[in-house]
Amino acid sequence: MKCPQCNNELSEVPLCYEIEAPYHFYTVPEEKRTELIRDFCVIDEQYFYIRGHIEIPIIDCNEKFIWSVWVSLSAENFLKSNELLHVQGRENEQPYFGWLSTELSIYPVTTLSLKTMVHTQEVGAVPLIELEQTDHPLAVEQREGITMERVKEIAHLINHVT
Repeated sequence: MKCPQCNNELSEVPLCYEIEAPYHFYTVPEEKRTELIRDFCVIDEQYFYIRGHIEIPIIDCNEKFIWSVWVSLSAENFLKSNELLHVQGRENEQPYFGWLSTELSIYPVTTLSLKTMVHTQEVGAVPLIELEQTDHPLAVEQREGITMERVKEIAHLINHVT
């Protein structure tokens, strides 16, 4: 398939993009000040992050587009989410407040520090991230959905521009 923006070949159009670490992880000098283990990150034993998914409906499609991103949590909520990591029924936990800690540079306005609610899922599944309902383009996309053309545009921006 060809990229509709630049005509370069795309082997497939990904429906999920994973960010490896929270934004602030990359701003800390490489010392023993950070701990990054799969879906959890701690910086300076005072900043706590968890990875989750922002799901965006794809209009006229049964699939969802997913940003796998990082959210900062309070120490209390971070510890609680770790305690419940393998506990059946944890999906009934009240959502945790957090701040989006991933910069998605394809948006014209920064995505850092958008308000979120982190919804714990069943054991084995990463949390779902719900953005505060604002006019930020990412929040609008989560609320209203995107077209498959937008999914292709995102693939172009990530694979050919950044």
